[in-house]
Amino acid sequence: MIATLLLLAVASAGILAPGAKLEKLATGFLFTEGPAVDRHGDVYFTDQPNDRIMKWSPDDLGMGGNIVEWMKPAGRSNGMVFDHHGDLISCADEFNQLWSIAPDKKVTVLIKDFKGHLLNGPNDVWVRPDGGMYFTDPLYARDYWKRDPKVQQDGEAVYFVSPGHEKVVHQVTQDLTQPNGIVGSEDGKDLYVADIGANQTFRYRIQTDGSLAHKHLFCSLGSDGMTKDNEGNIYLTGHGVTVFNPEGKQIEHLDVPEGWTANITFGGKDFRTLFITASTSVYGMRMRVHGFIGK
Repeated sequence: MIATLLLLAVASAGILAPGAKLEKLATGFLFTEGPAVDRHGDVYFTDQPNDRIMKWSPDDLGMGGNIVEWMKPAGRSNGMVFDHHGDLISCADEFNQLWSIAPDKKVTVLIKDFKGHLLNGPNDVWVRPDGGMYFTDPLYARDYWKRDPKVQQDGEAVYFVSPGHEKVVHQVTQDLTQPNGIVGSEDGKDLYVADIGANQTFRYRIQTDGSLAHKHLFCSLGSDGMTKDNEGNIYLTGHGVTVFNPEGKQIEHLDVPEGWTANITFGGKDFRTLFITASTSVYGMRMRVHGFIGK
């Protein structure tokens, strides 16, 4: 009975901090994407058309703070996430590769092709607890490509990169229209993939070999980027931010005054600032719930 009352109290409290308001942290970018939070709560995000990675360091209150250019050029980085060694994993769109960027900005190319053919264009990435990685590979033709802009693989899919020194890549989906946003559970058991082309988001059970099983329709909404909070709620982006509880029921929608909301993560020293990349700007909102390093 007590446990039930506590759950009801949490549910009634909502996910926003008391009095929280959406705040514009900075503007003047061409198109913001790929927010990734490090272990200190600093958020790195991309100004993708300007080929640079920016860094937001919050103030002690969790908002405001300072934004500086961290790396340029940056391989046209798109979606990003930090691994458990503190390296920044980047979907480097310029040459359709997956990169690891060390704190000193040294770049290691992790994946440059699949079965001898270029990838369509790695878009978003998540690192599971043992270091294995999942990334989405939709096709968004870029005017800066020097390759054939057509699909390079047999469709648009999700890939798994094995942990350890030798990075072996496997295609783990074959039936998605245009996978985009991706995030997993902290225990490494579940993977959420947004099929933005089909306007649906699915939940998979992660198998020990990295393959995916038990595909389940989580909600009838696609997403560009995704994140997850400590209560298991899933945050989808596109037209603002839409939040679903672990059962796939919508519990919140946040309007964002931009043409498109691309991606999202939790940052700040207490990981309770919802950091939103949206077109030419980045926004923040204080939350009751919190996130984790690795989105």
